[in-house]
Amino acid sequence: MVVWARAFQGNNINTSEVLSAEGVELFYGETPAVRHAELLLRRGEVAAITGQSGSGKSSLLYCLAGVLPVADGEVRFEGRVLGRMDDEDLCTLRRERFGFVFQYGELLPELTIEENAALPLRLLGQRKGPALAAAGEVLGRLGLGKLRRRRPSQLSGGQCQRVAVARALVHQPAVVFADEPTGSLDTANAAAVLKEFLTLARSMGTAVVLVTHDDQVAARADSLYTMRDGVLVPQAREAT
Repeated sequence: MVVWARAFQGNNINTSEVLSAEGVELFYGETPAVRHAELLLRRGEVAAITGQSGSGKSSLLYCLAGVLPVADGEVRFEGRVLGRMDDEDLCTLRRERFGFVFQYGELLPELTIEENAALPLRLLGQRKGPALAAAGEVLGRLGLGKLRRRRPSQLSGGQCQRVAVARALVHQPAVVFADEPTGSLDTANAAAVLKEFLTLARSMGTAVVLVTHDDQVAARADSLYTMRDGVLVPQAREAT
């Protein structure tokens, strides 16, 4: 059972390795989508992957999440090689240890935002009452506590993305995979949602892999990568 209060016990974050890619390659037919990618992610770290549309950044994201099987190389999560796990174990891993945020939120319109945010906990077997309570707490941290009984159609785009963030973090995953999480928002909403998302993730010690085409979004990350024609290139951070 997940106890939400555990997530906020100060800044004692273990900086050990949580996710890595070693020589990862992916092909669509004979066309290379990802070529010999190398990446290391530690607990609580935010890594941004930038690049033009079609460069392979989303393909790499889904390799890292175990959604797409790699053609060569290895993806490791806490020392376990995803390619050696069967489908059932991969599904369990994604349900229990990973979170996902998509460009358009992908909320269920028939549920309240509280129920949407609680879905990961319900899938983990938590009873409805405690799951809704935990969802309500994280929604409150994202400024949506008073709106928790509304449905997605009654919210703005920025508010819906906050619900998607709450859903991704409510079960305290080790890693959140975010594919253009602010791509559908205007500049002001994008900045606000991203700040709240990364602040909450870091406070929990949750690592984030963030795919974006927006340099301002990428600038908030701890480590930067650029994808060019399937090749992942680490970028040095400018001194401040």
